[in-house]
Amino acid sequence: MTFEEARAEFPVLERFAYLNAGTLGPLSRSTLAALEDRLRFDQSQGRGGKAWFESVLALRAAVREQLATLVVTTPDRIALTSSTTDACNIVASGLELGPGDEIVTTDSEHPGLLLPLNVSGAEVRVAEVAGRPTADALDRIMSSVTPRTKLIALSHVLWTTGQVMPVDELKRESGLPLLVDGAQSVGAIPVDVGDLDYYTVSCQKWLCGPEPLGALFVRDHEGLDVAIPSAFAQKSIEPDGTFVPAEGAGRFDSGWLATPSLAGLRAALEGAPDWRHDRAAEIAELCRSALRERYDVVGDGTASLVSFVPAGDASAEAARLYEAGVIVRDLPGTGWLRASCGWWNNDEDVERLVDALSS
Repeated sequence: MTFEEARAEFPVLERFAYLNAGTLGPLSRSTLAALEDRLRFDQSQGRGGKAWFESVLALRAAVREQLATLVVTTPDRIALTSSTTDACNIVASGLELGPGDEIVTTDSEHPGLLLPLNVSGAEVRVAEVAGRPTADALDRIMSSVTPRTKLIALSHVLWTTGQVMPVDELKRESGLPLLVDGAQSVGAIPVDVGDLDYYTVSCQKWLCGPEPLGALFVRDHEGLDVAIPSAFAQKSIEPDGTFVPAEGAGRFDSGWLATPSLAGLRAALEGAPDWRHDRAAEIAELCRSALRERYDVVGDGTASLVSFVPAGDASAEAARLYEAGVIVRDLPGTGWLRASCGWWNNDEDVERLVDALSS
Protein backbone atom coordinates (compact mmCIF):
# COMPACT_ATOMS: atom_id res chain seq x y z
CA MET A 1 0.00 0.00 0.00
CA THR A 2 1.41 3.38 -0.99
CA PHE A 3 1.12 6.40 1.26
CA GLU A 4 -1.39 8.03 -1.09
CA GLU A 5 -3.56 4.90 -1.07
CA ALA A 6 -3.40 4.63 2.71
CA ARG A 7 -4.25 8.31 3.23
CA ALA A 8 -7.19 8.07 0.84
CA GLU A 9 -8.75 5.52 3.22
CA PHE A 10 -9.66 8.33 5.67
CA PRO A 11 -12.59 10.48 4.51
CA VAL A 12 -12.02 13.07 7.27
CA LEU A 13 -8.73 14.09 5.61
CA GLU A 14 -10.68 15.46 2.66
CA ARG A 15 -11.92 18.23 4.97
CA PHE A 16 -9.45 18.57 7.83
CA ALA A 17 -5.79 18.49 8.69
CA TYR A 18 -6.53 15.86 11.33
CA LEU A 19 -3.91 16.11 14.09
CA ASN A 20 -5.72 14.71 17.10
CA ALA A 21 -5.26 10.92 17.21
CA GLY A 22 -3.97 11.37 20.76
CA THR A 23 -7.65 11.82 21.62
CA LEU A 24 -9.41 9.82 18.90
CA GLY A 25 -7.95 8.48 15.68
CA PRO A 26 -9.64 8.96 12.30
CA LEU A 27 -11.93 6.20 11.03
CA SER A 28 -11.06 4.57 7.71
CA ARG A 29 -13.49 3.56 4.98
CA SER A 30 -12.82 -0.11 5.68
CA THR A 31 -13.50 0.41 9.40
CA LEU A 32 -16.77 2.18 8.66
CA ALA A 33 -17.77 -0.60 6.25
CA ALA A 34 -16.97 -3.27 8.86
CA LEU A 35 -19.09 -1.45 11.44
CA GLU A 36 -22.03 -1.28 9.06
CA ASP A 37 -21.66 -4.89 7.92
CA ARG A 38 -21.59 -6.20 11.47
CA LEU A 39 -24.64 -4.14 12.44
CA ARG A 40 -26.55 -5.61 9.52
CA PHE A 41 -25.35 -9.11 10.43
CA ASP A 42 -26.43 -8.69 14.05
CA GLN A 43 -29.81 -7.40 12.93
CA SER A 44 -30.36 -10.27 10.52
CA GLN A 45 -29.38 -12.86 13.13
CA GLY A 46 -31.52 -11.32 15.82
CA ARG A 47 -28.47 -11.17 18.10
CA GLY A 48 -29.21 -14.68 19.28
CA GLY A 49 -28.76 -18.34 18.50
CA LYS A 50 -25.78 -20.66 18.68
CA ALA A 51 -24.21 -19.57 15.37
CA TRP A 52 -24.43 -15.90 16.31
CA PHE A 53 -22.85 -16.40 19.75
CA GLU A 54 -20.08 -18.47 18.16
CA SER A 55 -19.43 -15.61 15.73
CA VAL A 56 -19.05 -13.21 18.65
CA LEU A 57 -16.54 -15.46 20.40
CA ALA A 58 -14.61 -15.90 17.14
CA LEU A 59 -14.52 -12.13 16.65
CA ARG A 60 -13.20 -11.58 20.17
CA ALA A 61 -10.55 -14.26 19.62
CA ALA A 62 -9.46 -12.69 16.32
CA VAL A 63 -9.08 -9.22 17.85
CA ARG A 64 -7.24 -10.65 20.86
CA GLU A 65 -4.76 -12.33 18.53
CA GLN A 66 -4.24 -9.16 16.49
CA LEU A 67 -3.56 -7.10 19.61
CA ALA A 68 -1.16 -9.73 20.96
CA THR A 69 0.84 -9.61 17.73
CA LEU A 70 0.89 -5.82 17.90
CA VAL A 71 2.66 -5.75 21.29
CA VAL A 72 4.72 -8.92 20.68
CA THR A 73 3.09 -11.38 23.05
CA THR A 74 0.62 -14.29 22.98
CA PRO A 75 -3.20 -14.06 22.99
CA ASP A 76 -3.50 -15.77 26.38
CA ARG A 77 -1.84 -12.71 27.93
CA ILE A 78 -4.32 -10.20 26.49
CA ALA A 79 -7.55 -9.08 28.14
CA LEU A 80 -10.15 -7.16 26.14
CA THR A 81 -11.32 -4.02 27.94
CA SER A 82 -13.40 -0.96 27.21
CA SER A 83 -10.53 1.53 27.67
CA THR A 84 -7.09 2.10 29.15
CA THR A 85 -8.76 3.48 32.28
CA ASP A 86 -10.71 0.24 32.59
CA ALA A 87 -7.44 -1.68 32.28
CA CYS A 88 -5.72 0.49 34.90
CA ASN A 89 -8.59 -0.15 37.31
CA ILE A 90 -8.29 -3.91 36.74
CA VAL A 91 -4.63 -3.86 37.77
CA ALA A 92 -4.86 -1.33 40.61
CA SER A 93 -7.75 -3.19 42.23
CA GLY A 94 -6.34 -6.66 41.62
CA LEU A 95 -3.02 -6.15 43.42
CA GLU A 96 -4.62 -5.93 46.89
CA LEU A 97 -2.79 -2.75 47.81
CA GLY A 98 -3.55 -0.94 51.03
CA PRO A 99 -2.26 1.34 53.79
CA GLY A 100 1.47 0.97 54.16
CA ASP A 101 1.98 0.21 50.46
CA GLU A 102 3.25 2.78 47.97
CA ILE A 103 2.86 3.36 44.24
CA VAL A 104 5.36 5.51 42.37
CA THR A 105 4.12 7.49 39.37
CA THR A 106 5.00 10.77 37.64
CA ASP A 107 3.60 14.29 37.58
CA SER A 108 2.67 13.98 33.87
CA GLU A 109 0.06 11.23 33.99
CA HIS A 110 -3.46 11.23 32.56
CA PRO A 111 -6.40 11.02 35.00
CA GLY A 112 -7.20 7.65 33.45
CA LEU A 113 -4.17 6.27 35.26
CA LEU A 114 -3.96 8.62 38.25
CA LEU A 115 -7.52 8.09 39.49
CA PRO A 116 -7.30 4.27 39.72
CA LEU A 117 -4.00 4.66 41.59
CA ASN A 118 -5.47 7.13 44.04
CA VAL A 119 -8.40 4.89 45.02
CA SER A 120 -6.26 1.74 45.30
CA GLY A 121 -5.70 2.22 49.03
CA ALA A 122 -1.94 2.72 48.64
CA GLU A 123 0.00 5.94 49.09
CA VAL A 124 0.90 7.52 45.75
CA ARG A 125 4.36 9.05 45.42
CA VAL A 126 4.91 11.40 42.49
CA ALA A 127 8.25 11.77 40.71
CA GLU A 128 8.81 15.13 39.02
CA VAL A 129 9.55 14.65 35.34
CA ALA A 130 7.45 17.45 33.83
CA GLY A 131 9.55 20.03 32.04
CA ARG A 132 12.75 18.11 32.62
CA PRO A 133 14.99 16.27 30.14
CA THR A 134 13.89 12.74 29.37
CA ALA A 135 17.40 11.53 30.20
CA ASP A 136 16.76 12.47 33.84
CA ALA A 137 13.51 10.52 34.14
CA LEU A 138 14.97 7.18 35.21
CA ASP A 139 16.92 8.66 38.14
CA ARG A 140 14.02 10.86 39.22
CA ILE A 141 11.56 7.99 39.27
CA MET A 142 13.97 5.61 41.00
CA SER A 143 14.68 8.23 43.67
CA SER A 144 11.01 8.04 44.68
CA VAL A 145 11.11 4.27 45.19
CA THR A 146 11.25 3.06 48.79
CA PRO A 147 11.13 -0.38 50.46
CA ARG A 148 7.34 0.11 50.68
CA THR A 149 6.91 0.56 46.92
CA LYS A 150 4.75 -2.23 45.49
CA LEU A 151 4.13 -0.82 41.98
CA ILE A 152 5.54 1.68 39.51
CA ALA A 153 2.82 3.07 37.24
CA LEU A 154 3.46 5.48 34.39
CA SER A 155 2.88 6.21 30.73
CA HIS A 156 5.17 4.92 28.01
CA VAL A 157 4.62 8.18 26.12
CA LEU A 158 3.60 11.22 28.18
CA TRP A 159 0.28 12.56 26.93
CA THR A 160 1.39 16.13 27.58
CA THR A 161 4.77 16.32 25.80
CA GLY A 162 5.29 13.13 23.81
CA GLN A 163 8.36 12.19 25.85
CA VAL A 164 9.15 8.46 25.83
CA MET A 165 9.68 7.13 29.34
CA PRO A 166 12.37 4.48 30.00
CA VAL A 167 9.95 1.70 30.97
CA ASP A 168 12.26 -1.21 30.15
CA GLU A 169 15.13 0.33 32.12
CA LEU A 170 12.79 0.98 35.06
CA LYS A 171 11.80 -2.67 35.11
CA ARG A 172 15.41 -3.87 35.03
CA GLU A 173 16.67 -1.41 37.65
CA SER A 174 13.76 -1.58 40.09
CA GLY A 175 12.75 -5.22 39.82
CA LEU A 176 9.25 -4.05 40.78
CA PRO A 177 5.95 -4.68 38.99
CA LEU A 178 5.28 -2.06 36.32
CA LEU A 179 1.91 -0.87 35.08
CA VAL A 180 2.47 0.96 31.80
CA ASP A 181 -0.19 3.20 30.27
CA GLY A 182 0.13 2.63 26.52
CA ALA A 183 -2.59 5.06 25.43
CA GLN A 184 -0.13 7.23 23.47
CA SER A 185 2.28 4.53 22.35
CA VAL A 186 0.56 1.50 20.81
CA GLY A 187 0.00 2.27 17.14
CA ALA A 188 2.22 5.36 17.25
CA ILE A 189 5.62 3.83 18.08
CA PRO A 190 6.89 0.23 18.05
CA VAL A 191 5.95 -1.61 21.27
CA ASP A 192 7.38 -4.85 22.61
CA VAL A 193 6.10 -5.62 26.10
CA GLY A 194 9.22 -7.69 26.78
CA ASP A 195 9.64 -8.23 30.53
CA LEU A 196 6.98 -5.70 31.57
CA ASP A 197 4.14 -6.83 33.84
CA TYR A 198 1.06 -4.87 32.80
CA TYR A 199 0.58 -2.79 29.67
CA THR A 200 -2.64 -1.04 28.62
CA VAL A 201 -3.81 -0.37 25.07
CA SER A 202 -6.20 2.31 23.81
CA CYS A 203 -7.82 1.07 20.62
CA GLN A 204 -9.62 4.26 19.58
CA LYS A 205 -6.54 6.48 19.45
CA TRP A 206 -3.54 5.56 17.29
CA LEU A 207 -5.08 2.24 16.27
CA CYS A 208 -7.99 4.16 14.70
CA GLY A 209 -10.62 1.78 16.07
CA PRO A 210 -14.15 2.67 17.19
CA GLU A 211 -14.73 3.57 20.81
CA PRO A 212 -14.91 2.40 23.51
CA LEU A 213 -12.32 -0.36 23.22
CA GLY A 214 -9.04 -1.17 24.95
CA ALA A 215 -6.83 -4.03 26.03
CA LEU A 216 -4.55 -5.10 28.85
CA PHE A 217 -1.40 -7.21 28.70
CA VAL A 218 -0.93 -9.32 31.84
CA ARG A 219 2.32 -11.27 32.08
CA ASP A 220 1.30 -13.50 35.01
CA HIS A 221 -2.46 -13.86 35.28
CA GLU A 222 -2.13 -15.91 38.48
CA GLY A 223 -0.38 -12.99 40.18
CA LEU A 224 -3.34 -10.65 39.80
CA ASP A 225 -6.69 -11.07 41.55
CA VAL A 226 -9.94 -10.83 39.61
CA ALA A 227 -11.32 -7.84 41.52
CA ILE A 228 -13.70 -6.50 38.85
CA PRO A 229 -15.20 -9.67 37.37
CA SER A 230 -17.40 -9.86 34.30
CA ALA A 231 -19.15 -12.99 33.04
CA PHE A 232 -15.95 -13.78 31.13
CA ALA A 233 -14.01 -14.14 34.41
CA GLN A 234 -15.28 -17.66 35.08
CA LYS A 235 -14.72 -21.05 33.52
CA SER A 236 -17.39 -22.54 35.75
CA ILE A 237 -19.57 -21.66 38.72
CA GLU A 238 -19.34 -24.04 41.67
CA PRO A 239 -22.40 -25.27 43.64
CA ASP A 240 -21.42 -23.04 46.57
CA GLY A 241 -21.49 -19.96 44.33
CA THR A 242 -17.71 -19.58 43.94
CA PHE A 243 -16.14 -19.70 40.50
CA VAL A 244 -13.21 -21.30 38.74
CA PRO A 245 -11.35 -18.52 36.89
CA ALA A 246 -11.10 -18.61 33.12
CA GLU A 247 -7.77 -19.52 31.62
CA GLY A 248 -5.20 -16.82 30.94
CA ALA A 249 -5.70 -13.07 30.91
CA GLY A 250 -9.17 -13.54 29.46
CA ARG A 251 -10.37 -13.77 33.08
CA PHE A 252 -9.85 -10.00 33.24
CA ASP A 253 -11.97 -9.24 30.17
CA SER A 254 -14.43 -6.40 30.61
CA GLY A 255 -18.06 -7.23 30.07
CA TRP A 256 -19.82 -7.41 26.74
CA LEU A 257 -18.06 -5.33 24.07
CA ALA A 258 -20.13 -4.13 21.13
CA THR A 259 -19.62 -6.47 18.18
CA PRO A 260 -19.72 -3.68 15.54
CA SER A 261 -16.90 -1.91 17.38
CA LEU A 262 -14.87 -5.12 17.52
CA ALA A 263 -15.44 -5.69 13.82
CA GLY A 264 -14.38 -2.13 13.08
CA LEU A 265 -11.23 -2.54 15.17
CA ARG A 266 -10.34 -5.76 13.37
CA ALA A 267 -10.60 -3.93 10.04
CA ALA A 268 -8.53 -1.01 11.34
CA LEU A 269 -5.75 -3.32 12.53
CA GLU A 270 -5.75 -5.20 9.24
CA GLY A 271 -5.49 -1.95 7.27
CA ALA A 272 -2.53 -0.41 9.13
CA PRO A 273 0.56 -0.36 6.87
CA ASP A 274 3.89 -1.87 7.95
CA TRP A 275 5.61 1.51 7.59
CA ARG A 276 3.25 3.36 9.94
CA HIS A 277 5.74 3.94 12.77
CA ASP A 278 8.47 5.33 10.54
CA ARG A 279 6.02 7.62 8.81
CA ALA A 280 4.56 8.91 12.09
CA ALA A 281 8.06 9.68 13.40
CA GLU A 282 8.94 11.47 10.18
CA ILE A 283 5.85 13.69 10.14
CA ALA A 284 6.20 14.45 13.87
CA GLU A 285 9.77 15.66 13.38
CA LEU A 286 8.64 17.80 10.43
CA CYS A 287 5.93 19.30 12.66
CA ARG A 288 8.38 20.02 15.50
CA SER A 289 10.82 21.72 13.16
CA ALA A 290 8.13 23.86 11.54
CA LEU A 291 6.64 24.94 14.86
CA ARG A 292 10.02 25.71 16.48
CA GLU A 293 10.57 28.50 13.96
CA ARG A 294 7.79 30.54 15.60
CA TYR A 295 6.68 28.85 18.82
CA ASP A 296 8.05 27.28 21.97
CA VAL A 297 7.85 23.50 21.53
CA VAL A 298 7.46 21.85 24.95
CA GLY A 299 9.83 19.11 26.09
CA ASP A 300 12.23 16.90 24.17
CA GLY A 301 9.65 14.38 23.04
CA THR A 302 10.52 11.99 20.24
CA ALA A 303 7.16 10.25 19.83
CA SER A 304 4.28 11.42 17.65
CA LEU A 305 2.86 14.07 20.01
CA VAL A 306 4.04 17.66 19.58
CA SER A 307 3.01 20.19 22.23
CA PHE A 308 3.70 23.90 21.91
CA VAL A 309 2.77 27.31 23.34
CA PRO A 310 0.46 29.25 20.99
CA ALA A 311 0.41 33.02 20.74
CA GLY A 312 -3.07 33.27 22.29
CA ASP A 313 -5.32 31.39 24.68
CA ALA A 314 -4.94 27.68 23.93
CA SER A 315 -8.62 26.81 24.18
CA ALA A 316 -9.66 29.70 21.95
CA GLU A 317 -6.89 28.87 19.49
CA ALA A 318 -8.00 25.22 19.26
CA ALA A 319 -11.54 26.37 18.48
CA ARG A 320 -10.31 28.86 15.88
CA LEU A 321 -8.09 26.26 14.24
CA TYR A 322 -11.02 23.87 13.98
CA GLU A 323 -12.99 26.48 12.07
CA ALA A 324 -9.96 26.83 9.79
CA GLY A 325 -9.97 23.08 9.08
CA VAL A 326 -7.21 22.03 11.49
CA ILE A 327 -7.96 19.70 14.40
CA VAL A 328 -5.57 19.80 17.39
CA ARG A 329 -6.24 19.67 21.11
CA ASP A 330 -5.61 22.11 23.93
CA LEU A 331 -4.20 20.57 27.11
CA PRO A 332 -6.24 21.84 30.09
CA GLY A 333 -4.35 23.85 32.66
CA THR A 334 -1.14 24.10 30.61
CA GLY A 335 -1.74 26.81 28.03
CA TRP A 336 -0.43 24.39 25.39
CA LEU A 337 -1.75 23.03 22.14
CA ARG A 338 -0.95 19.45 21.13
CA ALA A 339 -0.64 18.13 17.59
CA SER A 340 -0.89 14.35 17.15
CA CYS A 341 1.06 13.37 14.06
CA GLY A 342 -0.18 10.13 12.52
CA TRP A 343 1.09 8.03 9.64
CA TRP A 344 -1.85 9.33 7.57
CA ASN A 345 -0.69 12.96 7.79
CA ASN A 346 1.28 14.67 5.04
CA ASP A 347 3.41 17.79 4.66
CA GLU A 348 0.36 19.80 3.65
CA ASP A 349 -1.33 19.06 6.98
CA VAL A 350 1.63 20.55 8.82
CA GLU A 351 1.63 23.58 6.52
CA ARG A 352 -2.10 24.09 7.16
CA LEU A 353 -1.44 24.03 10.91
CA VAL A 354 1.35 26.59 10.73
CA ASP A 355 -0.56 28.83 8.32
CA ALA A 356 -3.74 28.70 10.42
CA LEU A 357 -1.77 29.58 13.57
CA SER A 358 -0.27 32.60 11.81
CA SER A 359 -3.44 33.88 10.19
